[in-house]
Amino acid sequence: MHSYSLSELCNEIGEVLSEGLAPSYWVQAEISSLSEKGGHMYLELVEGKKAKARATCWAGTRELLSAYFESETGQRLQAGMSVLVEVEVQWHDVYGLSLSIIDIDPRFTIGDMARQRRQTIAQLEADGLLDAQQLLPLPTLIRRIAVISSPSAAGYGDFRHQLEHSGFPFETQLFGAVMQGEGAEKSILAALQEIEMTNAQMANAQMANGFDVVVIIRGGGATTDLSCFDSYTLCAVCAQFELPVLTGIGHTRDVSVLDLVAHEALKTPTAVAEWLIHRMENQRNRLNDLSMRLQRTAERQKTLRLHRIELLEQRLAVSNPERIYRRGYSLLTKNGHIVRSVRDLHPGDRITTHLADGAAESTVISC
Repeated sequence: MHSYSLSELCNEIGEVLSEGLAPSYWVQAEISSLSEKGGHMYLELVEGKKAKARATCWAGTRELLSAYFESETGQRLQAGMSVLVEVEVQWHDVYGLSLSIIDIDPRFTIGDMARQRRQTIAQLEADGLLDAQQLLPLPTLIRRIAVISSPSAAGYGDFRHQLEHSGFPFETQLFGAVMQGEGAEKSILAALQEIEMTNAQMANAQMANGFDVVVIIRGGGATTDLSCFDSYTLCAVCAQFELPVLTGIGHTRDVSVLDLVAHEALKTPTAVAEWLIHRMENQRNRLNDLSMRLQRTAERQKTLRLHRIELLEQRLAVSNPERIYRRGYSLLTKNGHIVRSVRDLHPGDRITTHLADGAAESTVISC
């Protein structure tokens, strides 16, 4: 029986593979893990539980393919993404079988992302969540704002700067989160949970007000790594959140599913701040208008009352006995009571006649 050394067997496998395989293959797979080191990209490609293979995209190729892929899709290559890549099958006596990525077709990934997006929207609609946020009433005055953002994001700084210099008493509290990349969805969900807990604590402490709205903003970075905002889980949580959710995530290429779910979707953090300030200005104008209307109403009521008083004064003046006396009339009294009829008089009664310039006493002789 002929025996082989391990290296001899590995060499023979390599020769068989090199002779029997085509120079390259286009392969559909999902990236289950991805890391970069020394400019190279190391991936693990899977097809469900059916197959798994190591793949490498060497530095020179990686730089070109990554730039091409990002420009076409607006996304960075990352775990969980479905890809169509051209690979060379390589055999190494020590490391075994691996694939070397030499090209990529972004159209396949775009199609898969669009399919997943359509599925997410359809599922949200089927669950009655797509328009759920619209059922929440916005507070008349939006003052206390829970902000989900990266603390170091330039967009967050711009957002705060605008609110602080608006002249309105906005109060913001930051709930820091990772806003791009693989950990973004989990981080944003954790921030939402923290906001919910903080609101509950304020309610238990019988504080006057909790948060009025939640603002999710992202800015100052690349427009890639935004796939988390198309996640069903994140969108479903936001749709069912107890507070109105406003977004300004800088998704310039397209509208994210989270934008569709949000109560108000603005393009950038700056646009969110402008919307909040504009709404506050509208409320201030409404209050000013109401104040002016109340003032005008009060002035009209005052004028009406003064007019009524004048009419009463005129009536009193017309019915003043002295005015009547001056016109030649007189007033007859008996024992301090006005005599209204001759039947009230009897011969011998003492009566008083009141005139404009005095009174005269007399006795009734006959009646």
